Amino acid sequence: MIDLYTWGTPNGRKVSIMLEECGLPYRVHTVDISKGEQFKPAFLAISPNNRIPAIVDPEGPEGKPLPLFESGAILVYLSGKTGKFLPQSVRAKYLALQWLMFQMGGVGPMFGQAHHFMRAKKDEIPYGSERYGTEAKRLYGVLNKRLSAAAYLADEYSIADIATYPWVARHEWHRVDLTEFPSVKRWYDTIGARPAVARGMLVPQ
Repeated sequence: MIDLYTWGTPNGRKVSIMLEECGLPYRVHTVDISKGEQFKPAFLAISPNNRIPAIVDPEGPEGKPLPLFESGAILVYLSGKTGKFLPQSVRAKYLALQWLMFQMGGVGPMFGQAHHFMRAKKDEIPYGSERYGTEAKRLYGVLNKRLSAAAYLADEYSIADIATYPWVARHEWHRVDLTEFPSVKRWYDTIGARPAVARGMLVPQ
């Protein structure tokens, strides 16, 4: 059984969604980042960058336990372990990895900054809200253009969609009306209707 160390954030929910989609048994360990639990030595031994999520697979490669941090790496690993959600064709595989990297390098960091300046910061800093709010909307536009041409970010439902959905689920935190991005909304509604996604979004309870 895989051990999942997580909290109720978009990055954490990527992995719980993936585990649910793959049908892998897992045990949840909550890491309350509001209380600094990510800095405890036991967690740092698994995730030295003191970030959730992290996993430990006791049945890792070569028959040895494998601890992993970084949500994108975990998604790629779980895909390799199960043969699911990373397309088999070379073209589609690299399309999926391209959009996964887009999420990791763009959507996650920029939406996260929008969260901070627009919602988490007690006293709003207009410059930060404008800067990251504008960038968030630009990224929604990139997603909308892609999803106007394809049902999913790659040629089929993949880890790229799984990685991106939990961030778009906080669109209200970015002060974004999804009706302004109709293809993103269509995709968002489709992904959200998947039972495994709904279950994964509830982790941790």
